[in-house]
Amino acid sequence: MVPALPRLLRLLPALSLLWLYATAASSATLTMSLTDQEGNAVEDAVLYITTIDGKQAAPAPMQASVDQVDERFVPHVRAITSGSSVSFPNSDHIRHHVYSFSEARTFELPLYIGIPAEPLVFDKAGLVTLGCNIHDHMLGYVLVLDTPYFAEVAAGSATISDLPTGKWAVEVWHPRLAQETAIHLTVDATADTTLQQQLELRPERMVRRAPRRGGSRY
Repeated sequence: MVPALPRLLRLLPALSLLWLYATAASSATLTMSLTDQEGNAVEDAVLYITTIDGKQAAPAPMQASVDQVDERFVPHVRAITSGSSVSFPNSDHIRHHVYSFSEARTFELPLYIGIPAEPLVFDKAGLVTLGCNIHDHMLGYVLVLDTPYFAEVAAGSATISDLPTGKWAVEVWHPRLAQETAIHLTVDATADTTLQQQLELRPERMVRRAPRRGGSRY
């Protein structure tokens, strides 16, 4: 009886190609370019997919951080999955008092410099608006998502990879959207997809910085 192993070995290259083709055919990449109404590349937006073929994928918790640099939250917008932990280091040489009164997460981090002892867990999806009780001009956002498929927009572009093909429910959020709610798109994707989207943004709110006391701010 002739062993079947040599024949199987001859078939391996073809089987490998079939496996690679099947893998490529079942996953895709979404790339989106974003500009505002004046044609400028958009920053501080979040691209995400809520459902694929009407089904929601369970996200895994992650670890993230929102720094404080030059009296600003960095990044201005941070996207995370629900259940994630976020630390709020203060890299300034002055104290900050970080807080949020948002429904998705209410908290206070009293005056501190450096890194708070424990990160905060964000276990409820929604928008969390950040502020500083000492410096009113400081404003930031944490967008907590119930999806593993998301990307923060940088220089007007964002990419989400390894997406199952199908009907994508795509959303785009920005803190200054004129319509004040996320933009909804439906994409029937069978391969890599590239989209262009223009956002109508409200003017940036300019807040007066806190006055100096004795040449320093707290």
